[in-house]
Amino acid sequence: MDGMLSQEEIDALTGGDSGADTSAADGGEVLTDAERDAVGEIANINMGTAATTLSTLLNNKVTITTPRVSYVSVEELSKQYDRPCVFIHISYIEGIDGNNILILKEHDVKVITDLMMGGDGTNTDGELSELHLSAISEAMNQMMGSAATSLSSMLEKKVDISPPSASLVDLNDTIEDTSISNFLNDRVVQVAFDMKIGELIDSQIMQLYPFDFAKELYEKFMGSQQNAAEPEPQPAQAPAPEQPQPQPTPQATPQMAAQPQMGAAPQMGDPNMAQQMMQQPYMMAPNVNVQPAQFQPFNAGISPLLQQENIDLIMDVPLEVTVELGRSNKSIKEILDFAPGTIIELNKLAGEPVDVLVNGKFVAKGEVVVIEENFGIRLSEIVK
Repeated sequence: MDGMLSQEEIDALTGGDSGADTSAADGGEVLTDAERDAVGEIANINMGTAATTLSTLLNNKVTITTPRVSYVSVEELSKQYDRPCVFIHISYIEGIDGNNILILKEHDVKVITDLMMGGDGTNTDGELSELHLSAISEAMNQMMGSAATSLSSMLEKKVDISPPSASLVDLNDTIEDTSISNFLNDRVVQVAFDMKIGELIDSQIMQLYPFDFAKELYEKFMGSQQNAAEPEPQPAQAPAPEQPQPQPTPQATPQMAAQPQMGAAPQMGDPNMAQQMMQQPYMMAPNVNVQPAQFQPFNAGISPLLQQENIDLIMDVPLEVTVELGRSNKSIKEILDFAPGTIIELNKLAGEPVDVLVNGKFVAKGEVVVIEENFGIRLSEIVK
């Protein structure tokens, strides 16, 4: 198949075996080589688009490698994931009928969530909360939404998904979510990717497809490829006009030879050729209205990268606001001498504006005021 990587080529690029158990020794359902290659190619294109979206969302470089297609059961998954992992359930509601599951490690979800909230990705302590699950669901919604758009172009039909739902799953325990437990009743197709996010994550992300859904993707993909390969019907050509029959040439006389005939082409080598060509009438070209091309000037001030982004998605994210009165440097000896009543001189002058920081970033200056019994800050300058 043109433009499609075979499993052997995928293994060569990734530097080893894909880890796929492609035999049917256990009697389980398997895909043909063509079906498996097509699923890998579709997943590769979709996750490439999703990685670009995630990179923009996190403001970090995201790299996702070539996929590895294999077959897996819930027992085999539980061996791969010792700790609880996050399952993101994605359903297709238009264009194709089916669903798949994305699996992320718990630590990776905490890093992605911290980056989405404006952190540096190192705040990964504590338990995974509903806030983490809600944030990763929104990230996957944007990622898989862009992947659905890419799939629409590939299949030449509109493909859409429902909002993904995320849940924390321990594969060693009973899975309470019936949609996930039913999904994992049988062996499924596993498409695994190596994922890197800056210097914070070097891990793995995988997709799980039911066999029926994987086969449907293959059929629709092949149908779109065949439609693209079929040549467009050519319009019927009009019959060629009949060639006029040559008229018999009258026998030349000495008088006719002496005079040039109007419209007759002079023969090469004829000494009177130049004179005959000047005497022949020429058809004048019709008047053509020629005007210079007008192009609309480029507006260098407009760039798609500068368009306003949709920040409504993170309007409810809480941020920590800190007011810094001043700072001072002290040696360890001076700090050990601290006692109640010790006065520390700060680097701020009396009456000088104090600094306002949001999540540790300096954003404004203000003056201290008293509101009833509480201190407050009246902002006097916003730092650009």
